[in-house]
Amino acid sequence: MPDIVLLSPAGGPRLPDLKRPDLKLPDLKLEVVTDTLAGVHAAVAGGADRIELVSALGVGGVTPSLGLIQAAGGCGIPVRTMIRPRAGDFTYSAGEIDLMRRDIDTARAAGLAGVVVGANHAAGPLDAMVLDTLVRHAAGLEVAIHRSFDLAPDPAEALETCISLGLVTILTSGGPRHAADGIDGIALCVAQARGRIDIMAGSGVTAANAAAIVAGSGVAWLHASCGAPLAAGVQPPADRVAALGGLTAGRTETIESVVRDLRGVLTRLASDVHFPREVLTSQEVGTPTLRMTQS
Repeated sequence: MPDIVLLSPAGGPRLPDLKRPDLKLPDLKLEVVTDTLAGVHAAVAGGADRIELVSALGVGGVTPSLGLIQAAGGCGIPVRTMIRPRAGDFTYSAGEIDLMRRDIDTARAAGLAGVVVGANHAAGPLDAMVLDTLVRHAAGLEVAIHRSFDLAPDPAEALETCISLGLVTILTSGGPRHAADGIDGIALCVAQARGRIDIMAGSGVTAANAAAIVAGSGVAWLHASCGAPLAAGVQPPADRVAALGGLTAGRTETIESVVRDLRGVLTRLASDVHFPREVLTSQEVGTPTLRMTQS
């Protein structure tokens, strides 16, 4: 398999001493998003580092039920729950914001590690006032922003807004629908963040494309559902489901073996990542990025 070497763009502080054996890149981490209790169990068993808990993943995820939140709280790894009162856009009324505050209280009471939020103005920019309200209400919890970030017309400005508000993680595909098509945008976020906030690549991440996403962007966190369609006979025929209306045929479920495969890719990548033997760019460098090369 290709080696992965550390590159650095010009324009920042000097590279560290590459001869120091104690210098290592951060471990690569996996967050699994799931909307079922079975998915929670599969994520834990497969080696996920963290779970994002949602309901109705087919519509991008909404706030899960109280029962699911409470059950997931004792799963043994950190869990963040989606705080989203409905499907659709991310422009919320005063009543919906109050619901979100109540759901944050539920997450805290259940012992979850954090919450995942998002709020935008109708034209796309992040709604800093609503986000600030939610972050302040979630004091003591980790607060991440979901892919409402990708709706912002100016990602650089949005990133600085997230940092100033105290968010700890940005989930992004880099702009396109899938992270594999947005590697350049993700890399720009990583470079701008300079470790001030975690940048997590998500949407369409699989064991097949994880190496390219990590190598091209420099992210330390990947986000994936690790799902597969349920076997025939486990769910009703698609035509019968569709005939009922309001239901989604072809439901997927987080699968332990899929989680394990992706976790295995990240473990192998982390063990193969090393500082380069020679400086491959100018000695004046900025935030490190990764690139795959053939050995």
